[in-house]
Amino acid sequence: MQARHLLTAAAMTLAIAACKPAQQEAPAKPKPQVILVEADAPPRPMKPELPPLFDDIERRTFQFFWDTTNELNGLTPDRYPSRPFASIASVGFALTAYPIGIENGWVSRNQAIDRTLTTLKFFRDVPMGPQRTGKAGYKGFYYHFLDMQEGRRYDSWVELSSVDTALLMMGVLFAQSYYDGDDPREKEIRQIADSLYKQVDWPWLQQRAPLISMGWFPESGFIDHDWMGYNEAMMVYILALGSPSHPVSPDAWTVWTRTYDNDWGVYQGQEYLSFGPLFGHQYSHVWIDFRDIQDAYMRERGSTYFLNSRSAALAQREYAIANPMNWKDYGENVWGLTASDGPQNTTQEYRGEQRQFRHYSSRGAGLRENFDDGTIAPTAAVSSIVFAPEEVIPATVEMHKRYGDYIYSSYGFLDSFNPSFNYDIPIKTGRLVPDRGWVASDYIAIDQGPILTMIANYRDDFVWEVMKKNPYIRKGLERAGFSGGWLAPEGEFQPLQLQKDEKAAAARAVGIAESRAAAAQEQKNNANRNTGQGK
Repeated sequence: MQARHLLTAAAMTLAIAACKPAQQEAPAKPKPQVILVEADAPPRPMKPELPPLFDDIERRTFQFFWDTTNELNGLTPDRYPSRPFASIASVGFALTAYPIGIENGWVSRNQAIDRTLTTLKFFRDVPMGPQRTGKAGYKGFYYHFLDMQEGRRYDSWVELSSVDTALLMMGVLFAQSYYDGDDPREKEIRQIADSLYKQVDWPWLQQRAPLISMGWFPESGFIDHDWMGYNEAMMVYILALGSPSHPVSPDAWTVWTRTYDNDWGVYQGQEYLSFGPLFGHQYSHVWIDFRDIQDAYMRERGSTYFLNSRSAALAQREYAIANPMNWKDYGENVWGLTASDGPQNTTQEYRGEQRQFRHYSSRGAGLRENFDDGTIAPTAAVSSIVFAPEEVIPATVEMHKRYGDYIYSSYGFLDSFNPSFNYDIPIKTGRLVPDRGWVASDYIAIDQGPILTMIANYRDDFVWEVMKKNPYIRKGLERAGFSGGWLAPEGEFQPLQLQKDEKAAAARAVGIAESRAAAAQEQKNNANRNTGQGK
């Protein structure tokens, strides 16, 4: 395990203050609330005011990125304090976090510029190539995990990742748009960011065109799976469509959205495009404001991807209230399933039934991809604040109040907790708290990032407004067929198409029938498990 960089004096003070949640103080600087999004647009409804707890969450979560990133190369660890390797996705969130720190007065603009330049120069200069070792990436893509010090591929099991490169590039393009001053260093940031994005050879991963592969291994070649069905890959296709140097054709988006059909239906009273873990409904939305824009798929169904994510969050909350697996503490203010740490890969008896538990795993509740072992990840709810503030704010406050002594520390919420897991067996990570269950010991960067950025978006659309200035993002959206809202010509407001037409109704009918069939199959599977016939 590698040694941690020394905390700054300010971070030390913050860490000491973390001992008791009740002693938190909010930052002195208030933030304005922005109501209008476009000229001539109708005002948005007033948003619920955030309690002081969110000031504290935001500050601590920012400090995670500032303190744990290697200041010599800009690499951010995948997790902390374990800190085994860097994650390129973590770096994308870190590059987005630094301007949030500037705007709040937590770091100076000069400090953030220095850190950002260090990061971008590292990715510009690091060795690239098809060799199995000693390289950080190939064809403009980077390996999912890199060594924290040298920045080379961490191990032979680490893939060249399209989606993690996309997360990195979203941070790179955010930096390009935010640092817009005449300072030579800011100009250099923009230039390097431009070159990094332009070097990504998106068509190279279209081995089964027009879909895009999940990645590549130097040992075995392209990963057999393409990005299909609704998930976090919206940003992959938007970035690939917007590329000025290696663009994919618009039919990539068209064909990708055709694979959605199996994911549309009704779940927990919500009719929407389903993906079980909430991260799939959050990641692309960190940088892109989907509130007032639509592609052909959503126009046809009278919805938006923003409203879709709201439905996903509400469905998960309803699932927790229904609590079909009878997990401890689930309810209207204790909910949130996503990819997260868990206690252990094991099967144990729980209330008279054999239940499977997992370590790190994707967890979710939706039409098809469901796994729930009682592990709650605070990021799932907190990062949904822009979609469902009336439900997320009380959930965040209650989870902090009930479990804060165990799950809230120096950098905000630890990754996850499981009140139902109280087994005296070896656990993979984390710890058991008497009468409280299992608690994670790590913060995970790709869970921390959405917390910080979505709170910033909720307050004043900060990340969204910066990213709207980026011509590559606009181009990618327009080539995907998005229109309306902030994509409309300047000074115009194009209302959303929320009328339900016959074609949309037919599509929904298909989705509803499929969701009912899937629910029946799930009930059958549960019955088999209860009788010992299933696995």
